[in-house]
Amino acid sequence: MMMTRRGLMVGAGAFALAACNNGIGSNGASQIEARVAATESFLFSQYPGTRDLASRAAGVLYMPLMTEVGAGFGGAFGRGALRIQGATVDYYAAAKGSFGLQIGAQQYAHALFFMTPDSLEKFRRSSGWAVGADVRYASPEEGASIGKESTELNDVIALVFGQQGLIAGASLAGVKYTRIIP
Repeated sequence: MMMTRRGLMVGAGAFALAACNNGIGSNGASQIEARVAATESFLFSQYPGTRDLASRAAGVLYMPLMTEVGAGFGGAFGRGALRIQGATVDYYAAAKGSFGLQIGAQQYAHALFFMTPDSLEKFRRSSGWAVGADVRYASPEEGASIGKESTELNDVIALVFGQQGLIAGASLAGVKYTRIIP
C-alpha cells in the first residue's frame, strides 16, 4: 500500500492534535498532580467500588486525560501518575498509534489497578510497558460494584471512563507507558 501525502499529513495532524491539551510545555508535575487528584476524586465518587479496589491494589496508575484522534492513521497521548498507598511515586506518558478504518476524536481517562506487588514491580522496572493480554478490562458499570472475586485472578485491571467525543469506544490495546520527568 502506497502512502499518500494526504495520509501522511492526516497522520501528522492526528499526532499533533493528540498531544494538545495534555500539559505539554506546562508547569509539569503540579499540573499532572492536580489532574490526577481530580480524576481520582471523580472515579471514587462516581464508581464507589473503585475506592476499595484502589485500597487493595499494590499501586494505581491514573491517566486523567487521554486525547485520541483518527482519520485512517490515529494516535493518542496522555500523561499521568503512579500512586502507591495514595502517594505519587512516578509520572508516566502513554502513547498509542493505530491504522485502519477510523475517523473522529475523543478524550477519556483511565486507571490501571496493579493488584499484585509482582505486577507493579514488572511495570516499574520496564523501560516501556505496553498493555497486553494479562490485563482485565472493566467497564465503568463494573467499577461501581467490582468485587473481590474479580481481583483475585487478575494482576492488572484497567478501567476506562469519562469518554467524550466521536470515536466509538475506547481501548487501551497497544498503549505504551513510559516513565517521564515532567
